[in-house]
Amino acid sequence: MANIKSSKKRILVAERNRLRNVAAKSAIKTAIKKALVSAQAKDTENTAINVNVVYKLCDKAVGKGILHKNTAARKKSRLTIAVNKLLSK
Repeated sequence: MANIKSSKKRILVAERNRLRNVAAKSAIKTAIKKALVSAQAKDTENTAINVNVVYKLCDKAVGKGILHKNTAARKKSRLTIAVNKLLSK
């Protein structure tokens, strides 16, 4: 453990941020899985809603600095391609 007061504070802040980041990334992964499951079930209405949720979560994560903008764009692009492929079958 650090001896300097500011170092102790940075450790606490870093841990708090890490937990926030893990929760946000997990929420994105869960939303992606929900969207793919609803697309596989050919439920177009719920699929559209779930895809919009993923887009919103990714954009929020970029705004908070949790994800890089290109990472979010890649996740959204891959999701859209996968959903379109599942719905076209």
